[in-house]
Amino acid sequence: MTQPHTPPTTDRPTTRAGRSTRSAGAFVPVLAFAGIVVAVMQTLLVPVIKDLPQLLGTSPSNATWVLTSTLLSGAVATPIMGRLGDLYGKRRMLLVSLAVMVVGALISGFTSALLPMIVGRTLQGFSMGAIPLGIGLMRDELPRERLGSAMALMSSSIGVGGGLALPLAAAVAQNTDWHVLFFGAAGLGVLSIVLTLVAVPETKTRAQGTFDYLGALGLTVGLVLFLLPITKGSDWGWTSATTLGLFAASALVLLLWGVMELRIPAPLVDLRTTARREVLLTNLASIMVGVSFYVVSLVLPQLLQLPSSTGYGLGQSMIVAGLCVAPLGLTMMFTAPVYARISAKYGPKSTLILGLLIIAVGYGAGLGLMSAAWQTVVVSVVLGAGIGLAYSSLPALIVGAVDPSETGAATGLNTLMRSIGTSVSSAVIGMVLANTANHVGGVAIPTMHGFRVSFLIATGAVAVGLLLAVFLPSRRPTQGLTLRASSEGGTERTRGIDKAGETDGIDAVEGGHATDAASREDRAAVAR
Repeated sequence: MTQPHTPPTTDRPTTRAGRSTRSAGAFVPVLAFAGIVVAVMQTLLVPVIKDLPQLLGTSPSNATWVLTSTLLSGAVATPIMGRLGDLYGKRRMLLVSLAVMVVGALISGFTSALLPMIVGRTLQGFSMGAIPLGIGLMRDELPRERLGSAMALMSSSIGVGGGLALPLAAAVAQNTDWHVLFFGAAGLGVLSIVLTLVAVPETKTRAQGTFDYLGALGLTVGLVLFLLPITKGSDWGWTSATTLGLFAASALVLLLWGVMELRIPAPLVDLRTTARREVLLTNLASIMVGVSFYVVSLVLPQLLQLPSSTGYGLGQSMIVAGLCVAPLGLTMMFTAPVYARISAKYGPKSTLILGLLIIAVGYGAGLGLMSAAWQTVVVSVVLGAGIGLAYSSLPALIVGAVDPSETGAATGLNTLMRSIGTSVSSAVIGMVLANTANHVGGVAIPTMHGFRVSFLIATGAVAVGLLLAVFLPSRRPTQGLTLRASSEGGTERTRGIDKAGETDGIDAVEGGHATDAASREDRAAVAR
């Protein structure tokens, strides 16, 4: 039923558009910069991967923990930091994430021993929670007309940071001591902290309840047990007792965790919200997008750096290889405003489908465009456009389906799904390239057949993502943005906002069921 006009009760006030030049100007670039900085941690050591055993004085299998630790901590941090941000302040937790990253970078910068390096890299990965926190801040603080492009830029920062880090890290590693990589990362982190303190206000939107410590522990254990055999399965053997045992233990822990989360009043992750069709299908599609994104990051740098004597390698230096792949991230960044226009007209579901189709075209063309460096640039640009559109659509779909007080946790879980996709991609493509490699003088050299099979796997992941996207509920590109806010006494309220940004009334939803059929159909639609 429709109630008389009531002043807004959440942190998206109708007067926000004129609040200050701080929010209107530097707010979005500063948050996007923070996202790029933390994403750099994921690819910071890619140029020196093959040298890590020698640099750390350890075996190749032990050296891989330097990369695995960052992946695991990043996966765990995203939903946990998102929930902490919902409860205690997203800006506060963003600053904590960046500070932890700086500490981790400094620890790694001052050591060449394996164990302290793993500790430092674990702390660096923990900063990945900054991305869902940034998206949550944008939802709370920005006017509707700027929200779509801002969230698109923040979501794409994962790829932008990873893509731009490759040539820069390669240049540093090739010309200076490799520890400079960590000191540079620490400097970027400090700069991001200062900019955040100056330009990003704290939101007053808060979730009700307390932090679910037992749920956080259960999710952490379950994710580690799941991701560990994915990242180490090729070393341990996919059918080994260790690998299969960890997968079984992960399934058991996550099942028990899910049962517990459904029974407590303030869970870490609201599984009932996660089970909604729009949220569930978006998260599953996110895994497929993550798979497709990481394939190009694994294949093209290797193809570019293989010697031309192989008959198919392009014989480029580490820096040139990074520069050829860098357009992937740059295109993702410049896709954000394009996404906003397309989504405003057709909605985020259609934009996700378009992005997936472009990715499919990119990988299809890539099967025949591997014989020159300029061709890899073309493939990178096309894939960057598609991945940028797809990544930009995901937070809009999630934010449009959850309460403002759940934004951090929900977008954190979505970021986790993308991380799972990249982890699966890394394991599968690594196995494919290893099994199709030629062995020359005891050295495994990837083959063109392996590269093409990898591209076909990415295309298959995109096809699954397309199928999932088609079944997403359609949302009108909207007359307005509908916001969901929790109220007391078990009643949920949604507030429609028209194009002028004014509330047009409040529809009450008793017991989770809309009393107005039209509002039930339109609830939580995010146009842009």
